[in-house]
Amino acid sequence: MHWLAAFGFAAALLAGGTASAHFQELLPSDDVLPEGGTVSLDLVFTHPMDRGPTMDMVKPVRFGVKQGDSTIDLLGSLEEEKIDGKTAWRARYALPEPGAAIFFVEPTPYWEPAEGKYIVHYAKVTVDSYASGEGWDNLVGLPVEIQPLVRPTGVWTGNLFRGIVLKDGKPVPFAEIEVEYVNDGSVAAPNDAFVTQVIKADGDGVFDYAMPRAGWWGFAALIEGDEPMQSPEGKSVPVELGALIWIKTVDMGQTAAQ
Repeated sequence: MHWLAAFGFAAALLAGGTASAHFQELLPSDDVLPEGGTVSLDLVFTHPMDRGPTMDMVKPVRFGVKQGDSTIDLLGSLEEEKIDGKTAWRARYALPEPGAAIFFVEPTPYWEPAEGKYIVHYAKVTVDSYASGEGWDNLVGLPVEIQPLVRPTGVWTGNLFRGIVLKDGKPVPFAEIEVEYVNDGSVAAPNDAFVTQVIKADGDGVFDYAMPRAGWWGFAALIEGDEPMQSPEGKSVPVELGALIWIKTVDMGQTAAQ
């Protein structure tokens, strides 16, 4: 009886974990600006496939953009907004010149009492001004980061995305990567197993995934931090570091406006 109860409890935890993956969204108004211009970016801490719940997001530690060899601090450009009554952030940035702009965020550590750990997801997304096709594989230099092996802009639905999971600039063998789709309400998962896709990198830290539907996809490589943090109760707790990258796919036949 005790064994059955323990089994049921463990199964519930596993199911809850699968269905409630945290993702730091960093979504631009588009991934390619054919004529340059201004891009808007939304920063939301949520569960994309389940369409929530949204979690309060304290103002980030860092928010910026990498363009060529330059890294620009954009923290002061963030404007607070409310989504489902929770704090989120928005920014706008002009891209008058051709080239890839890699936006990134280091959020303030988020305490997750249900999992007994802090979560710090370093997210990034690339916006290509004037569809230049240049600079998309630059690294920001985040503590944990995914380096794309496929250009992360101008991607057709069904394309295979490949990347390398890095920690301190070095590949992470067999890293686990969670994948979620930003659901607009048009997709109903048959059960919790379909909410978060899970893949593993190979021995060189390389992973791949074919995206089956048009829209935004998030890839989150989850790595345990080297140093614990103090919980609100003063206990030493682990830190989950996430290396996130966002990729947009488009169906053939869709126009740029769609």
